[in-house]
Amino acid sequence: MYLEISDPMEYRVALYIRLSKEDENEGPSQSVQNQESMLREFTERNHLRVFDTYVDDGWSGSNFERPNFKRMISDIEARRVNMVITKDLSRLGRDYILTGHYLERYFPEHQVRYISLLDGIDSGVDSTANDITPFRAIMNDMYAKDISKKTKSVKRDKQRKGLFIGPKPVYGYKRHPTDKNKLVIDEEVAPVVRRMFEWAERGLSAHYIATKLNEEGVPSPSAYANLKKPSRRSPYSGKWNSEYVTTMLKNETYIGNMVQGRSMRVSYKSRKSIQRKPEDWYIVNGTHEPLVDSETFQMVQMRLSGLVPRSFGRRYYYPLKGIIFCHECGYPLGVVRHKNVEGKDVLYFICRTYQRFSKLKRCTCHSMREDKATKAVIAKVKEVCRDFLWPELLVPEAERALDVFIKPALEETELCEVKESMKTLTENLDRLYADRLSGVLSDEDFRRFYVKFDDERRGLRAKQAWLEERRKKVSCSEEAKKLAREFLESEEGAEELVLKLIDRVELTQYKDLIIHFRFEALNETARRTDMDLESDLEEAEEIGTDDY
Repeated sequence: MYLEISDPMEYRVALYIRLSKEDENEGPSQSVQNQESMLREFTERNHLRVFDTYVDDGWSGSNFERPNFKRMISDIEARRVNMVITKDLSRLGRDYILTGHYLERYFPEHQVRYISLLDGIDSGVDSTANDITPFRAIMNDMYAKDISKKTKSVKRDKQRKGLFIGPKPVYGYKRHPTDKNKLVIDEEVAPVVRRMFEWAERGLSAHYIATKLNEEGVPSPSAYANLKKPSRRSPYSGKWNSEYVTTMLKNETYIGNMVQGRSMRVSYKSRKSIQRKPEDWYIVNGTHEPLVDSETFQMVQMRLSGLVPRSFGRRYYYPLKGIIFCHECGYPLGVVRHKNVEGKDVLYFICRTYQRFSKLKRCTCHSMREDKATKAVIAKVKEVCRDFLWPELLVPEAERALDVFIKPALEETELCEVKESMKTLTENLDRLYADRLSGVLSDEDFRRFYVKFDDERRGLRAKQAWLEERRKKVSCSEEAKKLAREFLESEEGAEELVLKLIDRVELTQYKDLIIHFRFEALNETARRTDMDLESDLEEAEEIGTDDY
């Protein structure tokens, strides 16, 4: 039932209309045209003067930063409007706290009369409908919360499936021309990304890469995407920086994996986001074409893991960067530049713990020439690779051909059967739970069946883990052979290949080098050969501890 206005000439009316994407799903009754038609009919019948119509199309009711709502508030402040009419209370807003603020405080303080047609609310008269307005606001807020949950659930489901739902793809990719949830390579800037990974693989720092790109005049990702510039610009605005370069180099998107869910909203009422832990991200492998190969990416991660701050911004390149550690304290070794007896600058490995806490004697100097250590490591790796691929050692490998080639195929079939059985058990458990909720199955029977099915599923999970581990070992062994042959046949680039074979190198206080390979097969070969590296290090020079 429409309200009646006894003194229409006293009012200058604002017709407020809001429509969100969720409201569109409710049908044409919520359309902008329908709302305006209803409001116009009411004002004409009551001879009210309409000052202006304010329409926010596509804006959520939980957000009060709507452009036309703010324009209406400005007109209220300027005393151009003293009556606000909406179709219903939810059009004004769905946040019960802010809606209550405008209804109970702001409108009365500014002598504004508020009318909601379908709810029968009229702040200009005393009525029962006005008394229950706070409850209506809470119900509208609960609706907004429910919509937010449903929307978030749909987004999370898409992220788990590897569908892209972000506002902008990462630098180097763009949306698929026909499928907005897929990524394709942006050929215009793809060469820049590939160059960045090539430089990083060679051991060049993120600072160097950023400086080099700025010198070449390459537009930064924000400049390339034409993102909105900050109001207060700094000399570094629109420039590459080491932090962003490092973030890009760590992003698995460049090897074809979809990485999403890095941040999340604090609440459906707030636009503030917080960063999530990496283990909570949604990562789906093989969703799009990679820009760099996985070997290059892994090499870069090894490089980045060894980056440590250095005084005065000095950064040195050396092949073992990121993988050489102090055997005693476990921290990465640093390098310093020191002149030898010929007056030439030479790099030396030293223990950073000792350098910082030499007076406390937390560790020892561990000083060793970088080039000597590198040569010794390469020599050791070559020896291990030769023994690993030696014909006599390959005889047992041939005898195990059945295990290497035939058994994996059978195990792959068995693995598929295990996964299918687990899927069936999960579906059975879901049906049991539904039967329990509907009352078809008693709690006692449900628990009995659940324990049985859950035990079966746990056994299948253990078997799946065992089969996957066997498959992984076979794959790693073949990869080790491939890299070992490539390393032995390589004349140039041996320093780069050695990093693909080595997980870490440890330097002891007695100048011994302990090498840990990435492949267990190579570690076993190294233990068998048990080669002593002391002969390779006889001429290693030391730096006097007084220098620190």
